[in-house]
Amino acid sequence: MKQQRHAAIRELLAQGAIPSQDQLRRKLAANGFHVTQATLSRDIHELKLSKGPNGYSSPASEDDEEDDLPGIRDVLHSFGLEVRQALNLLVVITTTGGAQPIAAGIDYEDWPEVVGTIAGDDTVLIICPDLPQASTLKTRIAGHIG
Repeated sequence: MKQQRHAAIRELLAQGAIPSQDQLRRKLAANGFHVTQATLSRDIHELKLSKGPNGYSSPASEDDEEDDLPGIRDVLHSFGLEVRQALNLLVVITTTGGAQPIAAGIDYEDWPEVVGTIAGDDTVLIICPDLPQASTLKTRIAGHIG
């Protein structure tokens, strides 16, 4: 879903600059992508969009479409130690200082099973909407931790 939304944002910006985030959000909604302001802000950051006097536009060079940041698999593999489930909550035990990168990576993934994350120093709390989605996410995260 995120890749499709990013492609839609690129197409909209190919038509010209968009004055504001709200305008971009409305144009996305008209194309079937209903997003929150937080999700749109992450998309803008990930796509490395710039805001000039005319509004948001694509970066000057789109040769490097890959993010310079490591993906969630790499982050979980590097910093994650264990994932535990308590009903609809998941707790990811990390190396010291590893909770923030993992929580940020999970937030950027925009997974539907995630309502939100809270990170400490070596622990991430992931809140899921219900037990089945928490179980699905636990399996995915455990697979990435290895």
